[in-house]
Parts: sequence; structure tokens; C-alpha cells
Amino acid sequence: MIRRLDLRGSTADPRDMLPRAAVDVESVLATVKPIVDDVRERGAEAVLSWGERLDGVRPPSLRVPQSAIDAALATLDPDVRAALEESIRRARIVHEDQRRVDTTTHVVPGGSVTERWLPVDRVGLYVPGGRAVYPSSVVMNVVPAQVAGVTSFAVASPPQRDHGGLPHPTILAACALLDVHEVYAAGGAQAVAMFAYGTGDGPDDCRRTVMVTGPGNIYVTAAKRMLKGLIGIDSEAGPTEIAILADDTADAAYVAADLISQAEHDVIAASVLITTSESLALAVEAELAVQVAATKHSERVAEALSGPQSGIVLVDDLDAGLRVVNAYAAEHLEIHTRDAKAVALRVRNAGAIFVGHHSPVSLGDYAAGSNHVLPTGGCACHSSGLSVQTFLRGIHVIDYDETALREVAHHVVALANAEDLPGHAAAVEVRVRRTPGG
Repeated sequence: MIRRLDLRGSTADPRDMLPRAAVDVESVLATVKPIVDDVRERGAEAVLSWGERLDGVRPPSLRVPQSAIDAALATLDPDVRAALEESIRRARIVHEDQRRVDTTTHVVPGGSVTERWLPVDRVGLYVPGGRAVYPSSVVMNVVPAQVAGVTSFAVASPPQRDHGGLPHPTILAACALLDVHEVYAAGGAQAVAMFAYGTGDGPDDCRRTVMVTGPGNIYVTAAKRMLKGLIGIDSEAGPTEIAILADDTADAAYVAADLISQAEHDVIAASVLITTSESLALAVEAELAVQVAATKHSERVAEALSGPQSGIVLVDDLDAGLRVVNAYAAEHLEIHTRDAKAVALRVRNAGAIFVGHHSPVSLGDYAAGSNHVLPTGGCACHSSGLSVQTFLRGIHVIDYDETALREVAHHVVALANAEDLPGHAAAVEVRVRRTPGG
């Protein structure tokens, strides 16, 4: 069901050998471009038409009526409501501690630089729909934006044939719990284009946003790539992935369950075990045979686990395992080893790290308080997950008086002339040629 890769004794760069999902965003840009162009030209009608064509349903209106949002919350299962409320509460606790404060640095007497942190003005939050329903993604996108101080939100989620062309009611209920009332029945590339260009100024139209966040399929990712610059984006999300670093103290049943938990997202989801223990590898393989057969989405899980993006990687020792882990830079990384906390501190590249036997990725997906919108495809070596900082911009405010400028003027002039930019030098010289105070 899951292949093995033996790196024991290998000195090769793990990045050239590790399993990884192959996603060619470039290959769908030509498919996405006419959708994006059509939304730019025709607005709401184009979004509705593409939704009807691609999702098989045309909602009665692009914007979801407030009555439908209220009804979704009123009929929400009480256990699900309680779980969402707890997820929101914990996420707020963690994200409140990410707040930035303005700082002023007095460089010299009379010269200061202040860094102000200001939220973006308006955000479009994309919540995927398809094989699964993701109200948790509403929480993970909205909470950090609200904590950052963003005041204008729009949520888009694909229309559902089973729900009269509206997004799934659990998604609508999550929006209501978060006090987000501007929701659109739009999915795919057309939703991203809607956020980027807007559809007009009417009461049911979507005004353009300055940023789009949230995971989606390859078409959503392609649209975000195409429109980046016109809008800010959080990342280009790829297939979900889990890596588990384990030694002979790991519980094979836990490891197998966690590999399955990510594999059930998609047939191209990646589940990778890196272990120093061949006996653990055998035990995990045996557990997978039992647990996959018993899980609801067994065919999808089996295809993901048997794909080229998944595998069990054998390494010589923990140091070698950490080299592999840091090379792989997983979206989710679990540590199942002796002294797991100390091992976790040696990890440099991961979207999120889950320490020990009782911190599974599923906890982070819903109720740890952490954010589950994380870098994929090895991007954790240079990128972070969604956070309050995603929605903030640092702006430097430079405030020098005449004396402070005169004191440094000769350095500015020297550097401007070295770069053959005499106009830069002149802009300083015209000030310092005058009599002080004149």
C-alpha cells in the first residue's frame, strides 16, 4: 500500500529523492485565463455562469442572503456549534498574542524611524468545497484577519447543488458565528477573479478586495498566481502533506492513523513517515492494512498512500532523520521520538510542528489554537503559515529635523554619486546649502 525508500548509508541530498506531490500549476493557466478575463469583463453574470458550468448549479443570487446565513446558524447541530465556538475561542487566544505594536527608533538626536503596523483595507477569504466541507477554514482565515484589525471581509465558497445553490450551511453558520455577513456563492478561479476585480457597486455586488487568502484546488491556485500583484495573496496552496519523524518508541497505531488523516483529504495528499526503526515501519504497514480498510474514504486514502507522493523513509539515526525532515519542509510535521520537545527544537523547516504522541495534526486542524493554513510543497523552508502578520503592512515613518539631516548629508551625497544618481544628491544639497535655520 505504501512504498519504502531506504536512505540508510546515503549521502545524497534528500531533496532529490523524497516523495512529493507533483502539481503543475502552469499547465492550467491557459484554462483559467478565459475565466478570469470573463469575470473582469462581465462581473457577476460571468461568476454565476462559470459556477453553473463548473459546479453544476446556478445560485439564485451571487451574494448569499442574510436570511440563509441566519437559518444555517439556527439549524446548526449543537455539538458542531459548540466545537466551532471552542475552535474560535482558542484561535483568538493564540492569534491575539501575534499582535504587532508600533515601534519608534531614535537613530540620532532629531532623527527617528517609526514602524507602524496597519491592516489591509479589505480581504477576500476563500473557503473550498468539494470532497469535504471546511468550516474550520472559515475560522482559520477570519480570526487572524479580525485580530489584525481588518474591518471589511468577504467570504466565497462554491455553490452546492444539494443546498439550492448556496454554500454548505455549516460554512454559512461558521461565518455567522464570526460575525461575517458578506458571503458569496462562488468557487474556483471565478471567485478569486471576483475578489480581484469586483462585480460592481450594487447591494448584491462584491466590491474588489486588496488581498485574497485561503486554500483551494489547482484552479484557485492558478488564479491567485495570475492575479498576484493586482491582489495580495497568502500563498499558492498545494496538496496537503504530513511528515512524521519517529523512532522505536513510536506507537504504530497512532502513526498509521495520522498518515491516514491527511491521506483522506485527496488522492494526491502526501503522507510520509521518516523513521530510524525498521520494526516500526513494518508495524505501521500492518496497521495501515487494518485501518485503511476500516475508514470511510478507504479508496481515496489507499490511492493517496500508494501514490508517488507518499512513503516510508528509513534513515540511519535521528540526525539523518532531521536532515531529511528539514529538506522535506513539510506542511505538517509530527515528532514521535524520545525527548520529542528537544527534537522539535532542532527542526528548522516546517509549517507547523506537532510534538509527542498526543499532539496529532487533527488537533491543529481544529482546536489547538494554531492556524492550519500552512505552506505546502516544501515552501516551509522560506514561508510561514497564515497569521495576524499576513494581514498587516509595516510602514516606516521617517522624521529627521534640519540638524539631523545636515549631520548625515555628506554620506547620502557620497552614496548617491557612487550610484550615479546626482538628483538624489541634489535633493539633499539644496537643503544643506542654506544657512542653518534659514
